[in-house]
Amino acid sequence: MSHHHDLGPSEVGSVVLDLGGDRGALIIHTGRDLHGREIEISRADLDSPRTHSAVRERHVLDGVFHSAVYPDLEAGVYTVWWDENTSAGAISVTGGCIAEFVWPASSPARVD
Repeated sequence: MSHHHDLGPSEVGSVVLDLGGDRGALIIHTGRDLHGREIEISRADLDSPRTHSAVRERHVLDGVFHSAVYPDLEAGVYTVWWDENTSAGAISVTGGCIAEFVWPASSPARVD
């Protein structure tokens, strides 16, 4: 996704996650170089719509990190999209839990 935003940092306690039942959350950890970039995800099911979140600087108790947060996801397997056509990987989101995905350091091999 080519959208880019100029967003300020997210402070401790400023993100609310909706966890429980069949709802979970996803955090995609990235490097500083992706600050402002939107990362799309979608359910692994075919024809599933995509949603996106912008990478932001996150100030937390352990320091400063860059990540995209998806706070309210239905449990299931999600595809993380490198770009419009290339998957960066897949992650399973479990109800009541926070799933974490580390953004790849280089472009994944594209399968057509």
